[in-house]
Amino acid sequence: MMARVRVPASSSNLGAGFDCIGIAVDRWLVASVTLGGTGISIRRRGTLSAVRVRADQDLFTRGFRAACAAAGAPAAGGGATIEAVSDIPVGCGLGSSAAAIVAGALLADAALELGLSRAKILEIATTIEGHPDNVAPAIHGGAVLSIHTPAGLVSSSLRVSPAIELLIAVPPFPNDTKAARAALPHTLPHSDAVVAASRAAALVQGLATGDGALLGAALDDVLHVPFRRARIRGYDAVVAAAQGAGAFGATLSGAGSAIVAIAPRDRSASVGSAMIAAWRDSGIEAELIKCTSTVAGATVIAATHDVRRTTHDSTVIKELL
Repeated sequence: MMARVRVPASSSNLGAGFDCIGIAVDRWLVASVTLGGTGISIRRRGTLSAVRVRADQDLFTRGFRAACAAAGAPAAGGGATIEAVSDIPVGCGLGSSAAAIVAGALLADAALELGLSRAKILEIATTIEGHPDNVAPAIHGGAVLSIHTPAGLVSSSLRVSPAIELLIAVPPFPNDTKAARAALPHTLPHSDAVVAASRAAALVQGLATGDGALLGAALDDVLHVPFRRARIRGYDAVVAAAQGAGAFGATLSGAGSAIVAIAPRDRSASVGSAMIAAWRDSGIEAELIKCTSTVAGATVIAATHDVRRTTHDSTVIKELL
């Protein structure tokens, strides 16, 4: 029995949407699982080659076993080999962790026919990740708003105007997400909370309409960026370069180190070039990722199941989604 899934990268926060808004990005993790044997082993390629984590602590494993536990599957501790390749930069604020967790949960669901809904996968992955801003777009694609309510986690797709484009400049160094979160204060003045609320609303409306004034305000965050920006060498210069080239604004992608700008489509090429040039002036060769259209969410590419798990006559069922 085996399954293969494909999960996109994501950029979260987008300024004022701290811990609740994210958008899928056109970089991908592809993972497959083959059941059998004892324990879980993981084979990593691409950007994942740099990951040095024991298999039992790996995010693929945690997602896989959490999905099994949620479904009450006896195979939660059974044997499996997971093979994964990715071109998502690791530790740079592009949702590499969320993609791995989602992939692990979806692999378990597909290979073991657990019957979990995407809403349940979102709940499982959010519990492991700690917040849904990267997990939701990785699952659903596009831009997504996710909030915790007394009834549970609620997600809703957001409209993104075709008149705007996201440009993400990724430096060749990661940022420690745990350290970045530890840098945040425990409390903020009420006046700052009011500003944060208004700018979060501006982000949702600005994405939908492409209104530059709203997006400019939304990308000027007060909740997390002021406390994290100093950790990213070249941050101020890159943001200034993006704005000088015509972007509505620029900010950290997630906790960084990547920087995301939102620009009018007709200025996107100039903005991207300016961001890369600003980092080069600081001695850093960054990579540019362009988000020119809506990116789909996670998909199950293929799954095969042994006849003993079905009532079909054939020995193997192939399901292509």
